[in-house]
Amino acid sequence: MALAACCTCAALAGAAWQMRPAETVIERAADADQGPVAQQESPDAQVQEGAGPQEQAATRYVVHVDGAVGAPGVVALEGADVRVYDAVTAAGGLAEDADTTSVNLAEPLSDGAKIHIPRAGEEAQAPLAVPSAGQYETSGATGSGAGTTLVNINTASAEELQTLSGVGEVTARAIVDERDQNGPYASVEDLMRVSGIGEKKFAKLRDHICV
Repeated sequence: MALAACCTCAALAGAAWQMRPAETVIERAADADQGPVAQQESPDAQVQEGAGPQEQAATRYVVHVDGAVGAPGVVALEGADVRVYDAVTAAGGLAEDADTTSVNLAEPLSDGAKIHIPRAGEEAQAPLAVPSAGQYETSGATGSGAGTTLVNINTASAEELQTLSGVGEVTARAIVDERDQNGPYASVEDLMRVSGIGEKKFAKLRDHICV
C-alpha cells in the first residue's frame, strides 16, 4: 500500500509539472496577442479623428421662383448642394395646381436662375435654342417666323450685354454690378434700378431682354 501511494503521488506530481509550463505559455501567448492590438488602436484612433471627410464650402444662391408656388418672388438660399426643389420650397412650395411634368426638381441650382413652375394646362414656354449663357432665341411675332435673340439680364456677361443697342461698356458693367450687389432682376422693368437707365432707354431695350 505504501508503495502504491508513493507511486500515485509521484504520478500526480509529474502531471502537475507537465501542466504548469503549458499554462504559463498560454498566458504569455495571450499577453503577446494583446500587446500588438493595443499598439494598433492608438494610430487607428488618430486616423479616425483626423481623416474625416472635408465639408464642402457653402454657396449662396439668389434665384427667382414664379408660377404655381405658394409665394412667388426672389429667394436666397445657402448650402453646398442646393437643388431646384429647395428653391421651390423656399418660395412657399408647390401650389395645388402645379404641373411639374416639365420641371426637374432634382436639378442642381444655379445662382441667378429663374424657375417657373407651370400650372396644370399651361403651355410650356421653352426656348427654341440657347446660343449662350446670357441669350436665348424665341420665335418671332412676324409672319416669317424669324427668331429673335433675347439677352437674359440675369445671366448675361458684360460682353453679351454690350450687344444690346445703346448699351456700352460702362452701362453693361453697371447692370452686372447691380444684380451682383442687390440680387437678380425679378422682371425686365427692374433694369431701371440701374443708374443711367431711365424709361426712354428702357423702352428701347425691353423687347430685346428677358429674365
